[in-house]
Amino acid sequence: MYAKLAWEKYTDEQIKDVMAFNEGYKNFITNGKTERLCVKQSIELAKEKGFKELSEYETLKPGDKVYVNNMNKNIALFVVGKQPIETGMRILGAHIDSPRMDLKQNPLYESEGFALLDTHYYGGVKKYQWVTIPLSLIGVVVKKDGTVIDVNIGEDENDPVVGISDLLIHLSADQMKKDASKVIEGEDLDVTIASIPLKDSEKEAVKANVLKILKEKYDFEEEDFLSAEIEVVPSGKARDYGIDRSMVAGYGHDDRVCAYTSLMALLQVNNPEYTSCCILVDKEEIGSVGATGAQSLFFENTVAELLAKQGTDSFVKTRQALANSKMLSSDVSAGVDPLYLSVNDKKNAAYLGKGIVFNKYTGSRGKSGSNDANAEYMAEIRNVLDSKNVYYQTAELGKVDQGGGGTIAYILGNYNMNVIDAGVAVLNMHAPMEIVSKVDVYEAYVAYLTFLENI
Repeated sequence: MYAKLAWEKYTDEQIKDVMAFNEGYKNFITNGKTERLCVKQSIELAKEKGFKELSEYETLKPGDKVYVNNMNKNIALFVVGKQPIETGMRILGAHIDSPRMDLKQNPLYESEGFALLDTHYYGGVKKYQWVTIPLSLIGVVVKKDGTVIDVNIGEDENDPVVGISDLLIHLSADQMKKDASKVIEGEDLDVTIASIPLKDSEKEAVKANVLKILKEKYDFEEEDFLSAEIEVVPSGKARDYGIDRSMVAGYGHDDRVCAYTSLMALLQVNNPEYTSCCILVDKEEIGSVGATGAQSLFFENTVAELLAKQGTDSFVKTRQALANSKMLSSDVSAGVDPLYLSVNDKKNAAYLGKGIVFNKYTGSRGKSGSNDANAEYMAEIRNVLDSKNVYYQTAELGKVDQGGGGTIAYILGNYNMNVIDAGVAVLNMHAPMEIVSKVDVYEAYVAYLTFLENI
């Protein structure tokens, strides 16, 4: 059903299912504030449904459920279909990285009686949104002997939180004259973490006390920051938003809302006609680069390994499998905000509550950097969704010259497969607190499952 309010489709009893599904999603993003934590949760959920690591299989047959973990920050899951893999897969692909700040490799320093951590922001952020809010430190420190230490400060309700200070309004005459992009500079996004000096320490006593605390709690030294990945993220749980509890407020909806719904759809698939796949990637917010990003050869190599375990070890078959596949690039879209209507072409915009959003193309200005899906593929999807009474809408990412953005769609499109962007409308995208509609979350899950089972 095109561009209709999805809430009206569901009975009171069915709305209970919508709400229950969102409780699982809230738990996922609350406990998955980094890529590593999303992969960890994905594996746990997959194992509950009978998935095994690909390395555990000598051969593959229809109905087998497998996953491949790439460096703990990227994962691909498959349910093997009845048709040979080279006839094509049905793929859902989302990213699990979100805008944040990362600690620099030499982050810890002391200034004016405070210990602070130096950061480098990651992805597109409005830097002024990240000051004066509670923040957590989450990630890993890897010691030279290979020991991996999990760090999580700020998420437990009994933990302290950290944060980035801002200039008080009373002394902000010069600051308030700056452009919004310059009100907070990137090099000023340093996190305050302590202020008590270590007794009997003659030099940088507050920093010395921090190192003592870290040694006692986590058993690592200052130099071990050199081989650490610690992310600075908003603290606290995802919460119901609105007095009617119709929405979810939380960090990382972009794009973990599509990652979770894609994953949950795949986990419901059994004995599909075509091999079903869900791939969750890293680094989308900075160009999908690196070994765990969508531009990596990881996915292609994994498909080749699947074919090999079916007795087909062929470069040509791998290329055929990819080219014959059909994909939904599961990524969010910009929801219409009643306070900022001027940036949208209202008849080509995404609205909260109207179901999953299809972006035939993204990019910026003259469609630069986009994947422009073909009309035949869009027609096929429309036909299936309408036949199953799935609610959906179409949109562009704002007015033509207003800005824009991209997804991983064009990268998979390079394999010559049919790809279109399909995801959930979001308010406050890239902010520390984003907003989605619960009914859109559920409708996205239903749409993804319908795609896997019927396309």
